[in-house]
Amino acid sequence: MGSYRCAVDLCRAQRSRLFRSACGAGVRSGAGSMEEARLAPFRREQATARTRIVSRFVTDFVEIRAKEPSIHVLLIPGNPGIVAFYKDFVEELYENLGGKASITAIGHISHSKKDAERGRLFSLHEQIDHKVDFIEQEFQHSEQSLVLVGHSIGAYICLEIFNRLQKKVKFCVGLYPFLTLNKNSIKQSAIGYIARSSFLCKGVSSFVSFIGSFQASVTRSIVRRLLGPSWSVTAVEATCSHLLWYHTMRNVLFMAMTEFTKLSEEPDWNFISAKQDQIAFLFGVDDHWGPLAHLEEISKRAPGAALSVETEGHTHGYCCTEAGSFWVADYVANLIKTQFLTRN
Repeated sequence: MGSYRCAVDLCRAQRSRLFRSACGAGVRSGAGSMEEARLAPFRREQATARTRIVSRFVTDFVEIRAKEPSIHVLLIPGNPGIVAFYKDFVEELYENLGGKASITAIGHISHSKKDAERGRLFSLHEQIDHKVDFIEQEFQHSEQSLVLVGHSIGAYICLEIFNRLQKKVKFCVGLYPFLTLNKNSIKQSAIGYIARSSFLCKGVSSFVSFIGSFQASVTRSIVRRLLGPSWSVTAVEATCSHLLWYHTMRNVLFMAMTEFTKLSEEPDWNFISAKQDQIAFLFGVDDHWGPLAHLEEISKRAPGAALSVETEGHTHGYCCTEAGSFWVADYVANLIKTQFLTRN
C-alpha cells in the first residue's frame, strides 16, 4: 500500500497547490463555493438542452458553446446516461475555464423521456459506437483540441474512444471510474443479478414507470423522499422527467448487463500505459464502482497517469448534488488548465 499512500499524498499536495494558485481566478470548493455562487453579482452562463440526430438515433445534449474556444470538452455520462443530471456540472466547468472552452454533454441512446427507438435496447458497445460517430461527425474538420471527460462507465467509454481516435483526443479524464468489476461489491452482484434476468428487468421497469405515472407534484415528492434532501433540484427533475419511463429503465438495465459482461475482462493496460501522460482519474474514498484498489493497480501499471482521491465526502453520483457538481467541476477545470492548457 506504500505506492497508494504516496499517490494520495502527492495528489492532495498537488490539489492544494492548484486551489491556492487558482484562488485569484475565483475557483471555489466545498460549501463555500455554493455560498459564493449564490452571492455572485453576475448571472452564470446557462447550459442549453438540445436534441439532435446522431447515427440515425435521437440524442440528448446539454451544452455551452464558447465564442472563441481553444478546446472542446466532451462529457460522457455514466449509466443512466441522462445528460440533464450534469447541467450544474457543465455550467460550473464552463465558468471555471473562463469561457475558453465549449462544453458538450452527450446522452446515451434511449436514456431519455421520448421512446424514439420504439423499445429497442442498446448495448455498451453500441453506445460507444454512437459516441465515436458523433465525434467523427462533429469534429471532422475542427482544429479545436478535444478533451474527453467520462463519469463512471463513461470513463471506460472515453478510453475506448481515445483508443480509436488517438489523433483527435488530446486528454482524457475519468471521474469515479468504473473500469473493471469489483468482485467484493455486494451491490454490483445484486445489480448484475437483476440485469441478467429479463423478468426482473421488466418488473423493475414497470415499477419505476408506475411512480412516473402520477401527477408531477406527487412523483416529485416520492422521488425527493426516496433519494433524500441532499439531491439537487436539477437531479430530482432529471429523475422525474427522464428516468421514470419503462423504455429508459429497460435500457439502463440492458446496458448494465453488457457492462458487466465486458468489464469482467482486464482493462487494456497496454493502451493506458502508452497514453498515461494524457490520462487522469479521480477516485472516491468509498466507491464500490471504482475502489481504491483499482487506483493502486493503475499507479503500478501507468505511474505517469494523474491520479487523485476525492476526500470531501462526495459520492459516486457527484452530479446529483450541487456541492458535488461544483467540487468536481473545480477539479476538472484545474486539471485541464494545469495538465493541458499550460502545455500548449
